[in-house]
Order: sequence, then C-alpha cells, then structure tokens
Amino acid sequence: MINLEFVKRLISSLILFTIITYVVFYELLLLKFLLLILLIVSLTEWIKMIKNKLLVLAGGIFITFSFFAALQIIQINSGFLFYIILIICISTDIGGYLFGKMIGGPKLTKISPNKTFSGAIGSFLLPILVFLILINTQNILSFELKINIPLILLLSLISQIGDLAVSYFKRVYKVKDTGKFIPGHGGLLDRIDGMLFVFPFIFLILQTDQLVF
Repeated sequence: MINLEFVKRLISSLILFTIITYVVFYELLLLKFLLLILLIVSLTEWIKMIKNKLLVLAGGIFITFSFFAALQIIQINSGFLFYIILIICISTDIGGYLFGKMIGGPKLTKISPNKTFSGAIGSFLLPILVFLILINTQNILSFELKINIPLILLLSLISQIGDLAVSYFKRVYKVKDTGKFIPGHGGLLDRIDGMLFVFPFIFLILQTDQLVF
C-alpha cells in the first residue's frame, strides 16, 4: 500500500521544485522576494519553538545570516550555483528518506529516532547520482564549476548535521514539527534545516576563492 505521507511529501516536493526552478532561471527578483518571505516564516517558527531567549537570539542571527549567504550566492551565475546547492540538499534529504524507509535497520542517533544508518548512506549516494546525471547532460554545466564528488559528500554531511541540529531542538522542546507550512513536510525549518548550514559554508568558501567560476 502506498504511504500517504510519502505521497504528500512527493507532491509538495514536485510543486516546490517546479516553482524554484522557474524563479531561479526566469524571475531572480521574485526569488529574492520569496527568500525574504521564507526568512520571516523561518524566524517565526524558530521563535515559537525555542523558549530560551538567548537561543532565540543566537538562532535568529544564524538563520538570518544563512539567508544572507543564499542571497549572495544567487548573484553568482544568475542563481545557478544556488540551484545546484538546492539540488544537492534536496537529494540528500530524499535519499535519506527513501533508503531509511525501504531498508530500515539500526538507528543512527537518539536525537532523531527515525533516522537510520541506511538512511545516512542514502543521503550520500543520491546527491552523487544526481550530480553524475547532471554533468553528463549536455549544456547543464556550461561553465567551470569546481564542485566534485568529495565536495558533494561534504555538503551532504553538513546538510545532515543541520537536520540533526534542528531535530535536537525539536526533541528538547517536545515538538513533532516546527510548523505546518508545507503539507506532508511539517514546518519550513523541517525542510530547510540542512540548507541553513550549507549556504553559510559555501558562502565562506567563496570568500577564499576556492570555488571559481
């Protein structure tokens, strides 16, 4: 029997991915406006979930910086690097979900009881598979992009750490989801937790000219 939660996640993901693809390639100004809205939603979810005022402030600053980093990344190659990063993060999330559900096995950590070692492996494998498909697709990568498999593995790891970080706070404050922003996914923070960590990392790498275009 088809899992209803999976169907909702799939439909929501396809809709969101379609919207993101369109605005990245055709409406960059709209993309920046959407990021502003998403920042407000993210901060609202964080404030509602966290009870400690110091953590609210620290987390709010980090979330804001992450969105600032994303905006700076968008300036490069008209948002294409931003798009590639999104694909890696989304593939990490989907790979973990699919492998975890299909294979199961030992739990990864008590921080997030639903996460398994098989899911973690899937989180590394699917982004690599997607990237290999992209680089073998004509004109998809039409410029010098210094993204390779080791970097993808690192970004996937950072994305998973971000996922676990948000899961930790959800567990501490006893909430299942950070909100109800996306049907089948929960709150916005539930979905962009990994990206919140990856974008600052890429932004800092760009400051050292380690990614050249």
